[in-house]
Amino acid sequence: MPAEHESVTVRIIPFGSPEYIQEVELRLAVLREPLGLTFTEAQLEEEAEEIHINCFMGEKLAGTLLLKSISVDEIKMRQVAVNPDIRGRGIGRYMVFYAEGWAKGRGYKTMSMHAREESILFYLKLGYRITGEKFTEVTIPHFKMEKALL
Repeated sequence: MPAEHESVTVRIIPFGSPEYIQEVELRLAVLREPLGLTFTEAQLEEEAEEIHINCFMGEKLAGTLLLKSISVDEIKMRQVAVNPDIRGRGIGRYMVFYAEGWAKGRGYKTMSMHAREESILFYLKLGYRITGEKFTEVTIPHFKMEKALL
C-alpha cells in the first residue's frame, strides 16, 4: 500500500468521462506506444460495457485497470497500467485487491487475465496461477492466469 502521507483513492470512473480520457492516455503511453501500437476507435467503444477502476494520488492518475465480464462466474482483468514515475509504491497491488473485492462482491468466482510475460512474477505473488501455454498477443508473449475469488 502507498505511504501513509500520500492521499490515495481508488474509484470506478464512468466511460467517456474526463478521468476516462486520462486513463486512455496512461494506457496508451504505458501499454501501447512502447510496442508501436495505438487504440482503434472500435476498441475504445467496446470498453463502454467494462468497469474502469482508476487509482489517484491526490488528483494525479496513478494507475488503471479494466474489468470485463466473461460469464456469470468469471471476470477478466485487463489493461493494467501504473504511471512509470510512481511504480514500486504498491499502486498495482492496491488496484488488483480493490478489483478482486469489487468482483467478489458481485458474485464472480474467478478473476482471469492475459498477463504479459514480464508481469508474471507480480501476479504470482498476488495468488494468481498460470493456466495455459505461452501465446502472443499485441506482439509480445503472454500467459493466461487466473485466481479463485474466495
